[in-house]
Amino acid sequence: MRMLLTILLTVMALGTTLAQSYAASCQDLWVERNTYYKGAGYCFDTQKAISYFGNAGCTVKNQNAVKLSAAAQKRIAEIVVEEKKQGCSD
Repeated sequence: MRMLLTILLTVMALGTTLAQSYAASCQDLWVERNTYYKGAGYCFDTQKAISYFGNAGCTVKNQNAVKLSAAAQKRIAEIVVEEKKQGCSD
């Protein structure tokens, strides 16, 4: 399951994602951004993220210590820019 999630996230980061092909909602962007962190084992600390993703199997408590591929980091940066453009808030 984790391997499948990693492959899916890599494909999304490298190719044109659904979020890039239309004006994604703040919720869509939030989910996509946090899916990368979930796939990398991040332990969420906000109730919203814990409710949506859960923390089962998480291993990394410090978001800055999450190991992400260069492609995932690039896509997260793009998402953050889009979230700011749209005035999204967590």
